[in-house]
Amino acid sequence: MFDRKSAQRRQLLAGGAAATLATLTSGLASSAWAAGSDKPEKEEVKIGFIPLTDCASVVMAAELGFDKKYGIKIIPSKEASWAGVRDKLVNGELDMSHVLYGLIYGVQLGIGGPKKDMAVLMALNNNGQAITLSKKLADAGAVDGPSLAKVMAANPREYTFAGTFPTGTHAMWMHYWLAAAGINPVAGAKLITVPPPQMVANMRVGNMDGFCVGEPWNHRAIMDGVGITANTTQDIWKDHPEKVLGTTLEFVKKYPNTARAVVMAVLEASRWIDAGLQNKLKMAETVAQKSYINTGVEAINQRILGRYQNGLGKTWDDPNHMKFFNDGAVNFPYLSDGMWFLTQHKRWGLLKSHPDYLAVAKQVNQIGLYTEAAKALGISVPKDPMRTSKLIDGVVWDGKDPAKYADGFKIKGA
Repeated sequence: MFDRKSAQRRQLLAGGAAATLATLTSGLASSAWAAGSDKPEKEEVKIGFIPLTDCASVVMAAELGFDKKYGIKIIPSKEASWAGVRDKLVNGELDMSHVLYGLIYGVQLGIGGPKKDMAVLMALNNNGQAITLSKKLADAGAVDGPSLAKVMAANPREYTFAGTFPTGTHAMWMHYWLAAAGINPVAGAKLITVPPPQMVANMRVGNMDGFCVGEPWNHRAIMDGVGITANTTQDIWKDHPEKVLGTTLEFVKKYPNTARAVVMAVLEASRWIDAGLQNKLKMAETVAQKSYINTGVEAINQRILGRYQNGLGKTWDDPNHMKFFNDGAVNFPYLSDGMWFLTQHKRWGLLKSHPDYLAVAKQVNQIGLYTEAAKALGISVPKDPMRTSKLIDGVVWDGKDPAKYADGFKIKGA
């Protein structure tokens, strides 16, 4: 169980990290002890997931019994679409969910659905998504961004690309990737929304020219002979944020001990997955089952180890494959990660004016609660809640001037 005195002592000794994060934890430290105990207020926690490889840490927390260790029972709930996840989070049918980072921020600001105060408890994974182009496009010479731009210019028609939710990660990766190749995804293409498990079937019948989705559906498209991998999302942004454990702010305030207990259980599962080859293969076997992803284990077990093929004969080992823990580097809810999605929502016209980027991120990302959970498990947290990255187009994101960043792209929405 969580030792309050030990945690407080560790926080006092944490020095720079605690000082940096102090301004972000106002109210949270006290609210975490609202019941006068660390006992979870709610013992059964219904957590939604979409059939994707990156739901694994939530699933394995339940399958391996890490939840029981912290006095809770995680009930994984298989959902059909991200829109369904959004609605069930907002109306309380789900307590939490494996969810798209940008979906949580979209709901926070009332875009892509109803407006409600939301919370990101932790990040679940980095990397591990991909851009798939149809085999028909590949046969015409479109095998990456630049060659796609040439094919589209030489053969003008309406080109259709799919993401999984309008404000979500996959839509933003697809937008960013097309723009980096000189293609305006708003004026020069049609973008549609398709649930992840339906991507391959829709490509098979010709409903789209390309899609961005999580695994195993990109590898499944190659196995089924309907698509090729043009780029991985780690090509777009190395160690990019992807899925998060999301809930409403109301839930965190009402059940702070429960929220922390879930974070601790999922952190333990994340650490277990990344601990070695056998654990990853066991995870692949588990999540491939009908009750979870419902696909062959062979569609999952290669890319989680970084063993890639593009469907055109090229194979490579990618050190930047999907990671669930990476010594804790994956799971910290960086403010700059949340802010980045807002800059892209503004870039593509989903937001009509600049929000207070930092204030929104501080409200949504539960850094104080995450820090308590991580330190109780001996997991280090970064000293700075902002991080710097260079994306595929060479543009650096550091969170320092988000409005300037959002307005600085040559290709953007209306």
